[in-house]
Amino acid sequence: MSTLTGTTEGRFVRGRLRPAWEEEPSRAGLATKGVTLTLVCLAVIFPVWVVVVTSLSSVKTITETGGLVVIPKGITFVAYQELLSGGQVTRAATVSVGVTVVGTLFSMAVSVLCAYGLSRTGSVLHRPILVFLIATMFFGAGLIPTYLVVQGLGLTDTYLSLILPSALNVFNILVLRAFFMSTAQELIESARIDGAGDFRILWQIVMPLSRAVIAVITLFYAVGYWGAWFNASIYINDPDMLPLQNIMQQLVIKQTRPTGLAQAINTGHLSPLAIQMAVMVLALLPVAVLSPFVQRHFKQGMLTGAIKG
Repeated sequence: MSTLTGTTEGRFVRGRLRPAWEEEPSRAGLATKGVTLTLVCLAVIFPVWVVVVTSLSSVKTITETGGLVVIPKGITFVAYQELLSGGQVTRAATVSVGVTVVGTLFSMAVSVLCAYGLSRTGSVLHRPILVFLIATMFFGAGLIPTYLVVQGLGLTDTYLSLILPSALNVFNILVLRAFFMSTAQELIESARIDGAGDFRILWQIVMPLSRAVIAVITLFYAVGYWGAWFNASIYINDPDMLPLQNIMQQLVIKQTRPTGLAQAINTGHLSPLAIQMAVMVLALLPVAVLSPFVQRHFKQGMLTGAIKG
């Protein structure tokens, strides 16, 4: 009787019945969660493992397994050496890096300035500009008008066509704005009394206090530029200007062979499948390397900006 009473009293918190999700999990529940998380992790890791192992396998191993390799039988970096020896893939990777770095810096500069201006409720045309930006999230011009604008500006077959059409993301601006609005007004007012202007306040007060959200939004823009392929497919006609994602699409979907590697593949020195997997690894590597460094900012950067706005 005492045990039952103690259990019943334990389910009450401040005079109310505690919800089921606040109860201590049972051993069966913990075991179920552990098995579920393990299966999810395996479902995510296994394809990546297969891609990496296949890219490091020799022609003989790939031929014996009949395709994708799960268990490695020796490691060779021939595919990566050939890809990074100065051919089409190396040039495409350089283009992707350049577009990602320049595009991310440009997008962050414009987004931060726009978000800071919109976070100051007394700024000129604050509300109409905010309503206009939000409207663009629901109504777009479409592909054909966008293409005509890019073509009319003479941006086709230029690297600017890979940056300007997707330079701004309204959602990212709204997240930055919400975070900037949560900055203590006392700090800003004291800086104004000391004679600081808006640019100095933004640079020396607001941005240092917003490192978390800036890191998150920077990663969003960088991943967007790095993984983009659609703009290049419609605005770029010169194959030497294509980024890495478009080369990967040609290798995997169209089964084309990179310039300079056809002879090595025809002679049996390289496997086309290993080349495809190696290009996938090169495309995934920057995101996989940078994400852990920004991961710790995700909760603070996204939730704080969303809740306090």
